[in-house]
Amino acid sequence: MKMLSYWHDTAPVFAGAEAGPVEGRFDVAVIGAGFTGLNAARRLARAGVTVAVLEASHVGAGGSGRNGGHLNNGIAHGYADAVAHLGPERARALYHAYDRSIDMIAELIEEEGLSCDFRRAGKLKLASKPGHVAGLRANQELLAREVDPETRWLSKDALTGEIGSDAFHGAMLSEKSAMMHMGRYLHGLAEATQRHGARIWENAPVTGRSRSGTGWTLDTPRGQIKAERVIAATGAYSAQVPGAPLGHFRKRMIPMASFLIATRPLSHAEVTATLPGHRTCVTSRLIGNYFRLSPDNRLIFGGRARFSARSDQRSDAKSGRILRAAMAEIFPHLAGIQIDYCWGGLVGMTRDRFPRAGQADGMIYGMGYSGHGAQLSTLLGQVLADQAMGRTDTNPLEGMDWPAVPALNGKPWFLPLAGLWFRLKDRLA
Repeated sequence: MKMLSYWHDTAPVFAGAEAGPVEGRFDVAVIGAGFTGLNAARRLARAGVTVAVLEASHVGAGGSGRNGGHLNNGIAHGYADAVAHLGPERARALYHAYDRSIDMIAELIEEEGLSCDFRRAGKLKLASKPGHVAGLRANQELLAREVDPETRWLSKDALTGEIGSDAFHGAMLSEKSAMMHMGRYLHGLAEATQRHGARIWENAPVTGRSRSGTGWTLDTPRGQIKAERVIAATGAYSAQVPGAPLGHFRKRMIPMASFLIATRPLSHAEVTATLPGHRTCVTSRLIGNYFRLSPDNRLIFGGRARFSARSDQRSDAKSGRILRAAMAEIFPHLAGIQIDYCWGGLVGMTRDRFPRAGQADGMIYGMGYSGHGAQLSTLLGQVLADQAMGRTDTNPLEGMDWPAVPALNGKPWFLPLAGLWFRLKDRLA
């Protein structure tokens, strides 16, 4: 079993990073080479803006290369909750932003000629308990009526052709959702960004940021650059950057680990017995699971197996054993199957689980995706590029307040307590 991301291991390695020192003057510096930062840089470079991308590790090393491979439309909340929290106009705009971002991914793939197994698969939100059916069905009916007519309800009987498990009691089907090979998309996006003129430095963590005339000086162990504007696109990994150049975000975003396993490739018979519908799937428990088939027919199965802010080999292996047991509970016929990959990554959670994008502490930023970054980050990358060029009318999150989380400064000590609370709620619900 390989203790690394399936997406990293089965995609080409980006070979276009700058080999020399970090140096130069740029219109815009982008911190972070994931989906958000790369698409921001790509859009800026295409517009003739000089842009540098500084990545602490390698392209896609963070959440963009460590997720479950889902591009699910819709928001994390029940739509009624989103309306109550944000108001109907903003809730509707945010919902449609996820739709638009998936459309934008499809357009970008065609425009840049990327090969990354993109497919409109549809998503199943599966009712894990009979008591979850009424709430899920009410949410689907509200969505269909107010904002997304391309959703429908599937009864337990209708799931027979979708999923080879008796564990679920119905599902909401979202037709617009998609999937792709995240590593190949990252590689193609990085190559396109460089091709349009952006310069990308890997292994160049930003360790300092200071005013320099009308702009900024950014320090790294490999040198420094000057830029008029700075885009922060570091997500949950803001808390891991040495020093305090991203301290504003450390106090507002809760880094939480999510974990995944991938089986050996399944035979045709095993695919038919497991996920004949070939969709992305997510369960309705608060501590739930998500799963899909890879392009080579592995079952990629993930979840928040443990409430932790650590993702390393020891933590990932422990969580992988928990995930294997959960997978076997849903798919008993896979109980003894070989696991080829086990990995984890950090999710940037905001207190209310809504993403944020705007300007603060002298930087333009987009992050806090709360587990839905793969689908929204491409659009927000474009939004951040627009802001760097002086346009603010494309941001669906403009003006949203983002207060600090009390007693948080990068290390969420309270996660185990939160895990106990959510497990109790799952048992009682």
